[in-house]
Amino acid sequence: MPKVTIQPQVVCGECYPCRHGKYNLCEELKVMGFQTTGTASEYFAVDASKVTPLPEDMSYEEGAMIEPLAVAVHAVRQAGDVKGMKIAVLGAGPIGNLVAQTALGMGAESVLITDVSNLRLEKAKECGIQCTANTKEEDLGDAMLRFFGPDKADVIYDCAGNNITMGQAIKYARKGSVIILVVVFAGMAEIDLAVLNDHELDLNTTMMYRNEDYIEGIRLVNEGKVHLQPLISKTFAFRDYKQAYQYIDENRETAMKVIINVQK
Repeated sequence: MPKVTIQPQVVCGECYPCRHGKYNLCEELKVMGFQTTGTASEYFAVDASKVTPLPEDMSYEEGAMIEPLAVAVHAVRQAGDVKGMKIAVLGAGPIGNLVAQTALGMGAESVLITDVSNLRLEKAKECGIQCTANTKEEDLGDAMLRFFGPDKADVIYDCAGNNITMGQAIKYARKGSVIILVVVFAGMAEIDLAVLNDHELDLNTTMMYRNEDYIEGIRLVNEGKVHLQPLISKTFAFRDYKQAYQYIDENRETAMKVIINVQK
């Protein structure tokens, strides 16, 4: 039996985005396990088009992490070819960590990742992201000058999605550069559009992934350019499903990714 992972998108296949290859933006998009049946059910079927083969030597735990990695791959690609670029990633949670690793894996010259948690910044270093800054202790503008010099970053990825981080991005972005919002924004935004306008900043967004992002993510892991294992905080057997969610609730500030093994 070959190892596979799935893209948990249920799409109509008929709307404009679907007809033009952007099914991640389907007008009727549903996500398995949220708006449709998920793997916590007795029987679970997936359309063959949403199944992606995994290398036989890849662990099931790593295979389960390809989905969030694909989010990062799709986000990084929104900036085009990042080879030689200087990139800042705001937020060192699982997605921010993976965006930073992916950017480095795709050839970025240097990547700075920021957070207010030293634990998450240490985890970033464990994954090979050496440029870190705690923005509780150091202003983002100072950190970018320290790591990138006066030209600052070519692209800023907001992987925290709140008024503070987006405000920082707009304030300290180099004029004429790019900001990409990766995560779902927390509530209604209050940001300085006047500065965005005056500095001619491109504010871009990203949504989920497509099959090519899965393929690229698998390649990056295979080539040792992205490290998934350090991001797996704990693994639970399927029979301990409830305890897994209790663990997540009780460790939201420290847990990265929690795996439920459906074979046990």
